[in-house]
Amino acid sequence: MVETSPRVPPALLAAAALALALAGCSGDDGARSEESPGPLARALTAACTAVGLCGPGEARAAPARGARAPHVHLVELVEVARGALRAKSVHTGSLRNRVVVRVFNQEEGRVTLLPHFEGDTVRTGDVLLELDNTLLEAQLDKALAVREDAQTSLRRVEQLQQGSLISQDEVTRALTAVEVARSEERVLRTRLGYTRVVAPFSGVVTARLVEVGDVVPRHSHVLTVADPSSLVTDLMVSELLVPHLVIDDPVEVRIDALGDTTFPGRVLRIHPDLDRRTRQGRVEIVLSPVPVGAQAGQFARVTFTTEAPDRNHLPFSALRRDRDGEHVFRVDAQLRASRVAVRSGRRLADRVEILEGLEAGERVVVKGFLGLTDGKVVKPVGEQGSRAPRS
Repeated sequence: MVETSPRVPPALLAAAALALALAGCSGDDGARSEESPGPLARALTAACTAVGLCGPGEARAAPARGARAPHVHLVELVEVARGALRAKSVHTGSLRNRVVVRVFNQEEGRVTLLPHFEGDTVRTGDVLLELDNTLLEAQLDKALAVREDAQTSLRRVEQLQQGSLISQDEVTRALTAVEVARSEERVLRTRLGYTRVVAPFSGVVTARLVEVGDVVPRHSHVLTVADPSSLVTDLMVSELLVPHLVIDDPVEVRIDALGDTTFPGRVLRIHPDLDRRTRQGRVEIVLSPVPVGAQAGQFARVTFTTEAPDRNHLPFSALRRDRDGEHVFRVDAQLRASRVAVRSGRRLADRVEILEGLEAGERVVVKGFLGLTDGKVVKPVGEQGSRAPRS
C-alpha cells in the first residue's frame, strides 16, 4: 500500500498565501523590535503550522533574549536584642506522701488488737497494734522475784560485812546480782512495751497486712501510715533549668483529677546529683496548702517561671549548626552577609541566648538560608529587614 500525505483544505492554502503576501508587503526593518513579533508574523506562523509547512520546533517563535537580570537573594533579618528572657516550662510527675511510716512489730506473738483499716484516720498516740503478752508478763514476774531475792541477799551480806564476818568479794558479788536482776527487769518491761504499737503522728492508714489472730514473727510489716498533708511531687528537670531554681521558689501545680484549677506550690528540695545518662536533676515540689481531693498517686503538672540575667538573645531559627560549630549570618551596612561563629546559652521558648560572637543591635539572617554563603549580597524583606542600610 502506498502512503499518501494528508490533503490540505483549499481554504487553509488560501489563508497561508494571503498571510505570506501581507508579510512581504509590511516589512519595516527598523519599525519593529526583534523581541516582539508582529501580528502578521504570528498569523503567518499559525497558518504555516496549520498547513504543515512549519515543523513543531519552527512553530514556536522564541523571542530574542535580552540582558539577564542578576539573581537577588532575599532574606529576612532580625536585630540581636539584649534583656532578660522569661519563659514558662511545664513538667509532669506524680503526687506522693513525703511522710510515710511502715509499722513493724519488734516482738513476735499473736495479734490481739488491730482496730484500723485502710483509709481510717488516726491521731498521735492511738493504738495501732497489740500482741499477746502473756508469756512476757510471766517472765517479768520471775525477774521481779529474782530482783527481790538479790536485794535481800545484799542486805544480809552488808550486815555481815559490818561485823567483819565476810570478805569484800562476797559483797561485790551480791551487788552484781542485784544489778543483773534489775537489768533483766528493764529488758522485759521494754519487750512488753513492744507488744503495743501506737501512731507516731496523725495520718491515714494506707495498708493493713495482717489480721487479728495471726501469729507474726519479729520485724514483720503490719501497717502503713501516711501523712496526707505532706503531699509532694518529684520532677525530673533539665540540667539547664536546675541552676535557675531556688528553694521556696513559687510554682503552679495542676492536678488532672481535680480539673483545670491551678494550685500554689513551692520548691521544697533540689537534689544535688544529676542523672549521668539523661542530664536531669530531681526536684521536689510541695503543695501549700494541700487542696481538697488531692491524693498520692495522682498525675500533676508543674509550671516553672524562670528568668535569666540580661544577655544578648535572638530567635532560635537564626542559629545554625554544622560540623564547624554554631554560627549565624550577620548582615552589615552594605547588605553583605558574613558567617560569624557564636556560642549559645540557654534556650527559652523560641529564643536562645548568645554568650559570645554578637553584640546587641547587629542584624542577622533569620530566614532565607538556602544558597546563602559567606560574603554574599542580600536583599532584606519583611518588616524587620525593610530598614535602609545603616552607614
